Amino acid sequence: MAGGEVGVAWPEDAAQEGRGIVRVTLRHPGRLNAMSRAMWRQLREVFEAIQARSDARCVLIEGEGEAFCAGGDISEYPSFRFDPGSLHDFHEGDVWGGLSAMLECDVPIVAAIRGACMGAGVEIAACCDVRVAAESARFGAPIARLGFPMAPREAALVAQAVGDALARRMLLEAATFGAAPLAAQGFLAAVVADGDLAAHAWASAERIAALAPQAARLNKRTLRACRQPGGDGMQAGPDPYAYASGAEHREGIAAFLEKRVPKF
Repeated sequence: MAGGEVGVAWPEDAAQEGRGIVRVTLRHPGRLNAMSRAMWRQLREVFEAIQARSDARCVLIEGEGEAFCAGGDISEYPSFRFDPGSLHDFHEGDVWGGLSAMLECDVPIVAAIRGACMGAGVEIAACCDVRVAAESARFGAPIARLGFPMAPREAALVAQAVGDALARRMLLEAATFGAAPLAAQGFLAAVVADGDLAAHAWASAERIAALAPQAARLNKRTLRACRQPGGDGMQAGPDPYAYASGAEHREGIAAFLEKRVPKF
């Protein structure tokens, strides 16, 4: 596992218990799951594959061991960071390639965050729909200590997710925060005891996976369109009401009228 990996367990894997839940794990032993260039590329491949899977209903992303992701793999930096061209390729190709694949994924994403969630970890978490953190979680982007700024699109992503004030403190003071300020800002859906994190995040993924999967994908497209300048959600597709005759729509309405649980 030199350079780390982004592992994935698909719904049909024997270890999986939840219908339609894809489990994505950041792994970089000894580096607190810091993202290498190879891992950024794998992240893109994994989420492009998830987007193409019709049986994917929810993604649960987590870090292996006691950290979510401690940032980038600094040991690689001398090989590319000191040349503008190679630095551009890293941020706009490797990093943004992975993050944009997450942002463009129509399948809902739940993040289970424990321990260090720094820099790249905050960026990855910002691409998720529901974020649950353990009380031990720590957040920040202290890259000013390393002598460089956050790349523009990554900074915009983080600022939109955590709020301008916290983003400024992360980047300008190299400040780090516990889970409480991030929860107060709305970045986190819940903060739970460390021992309860796995169960709480899995329960969130199960709740999402039990609902209408096509409706979830359509909601994500609409919400993504709303984030565009002047967006009102109508850019989500050629006909936002094309689902009218679909099986999910009919089943949901029928189940309500018949006072039963829908079968999506």
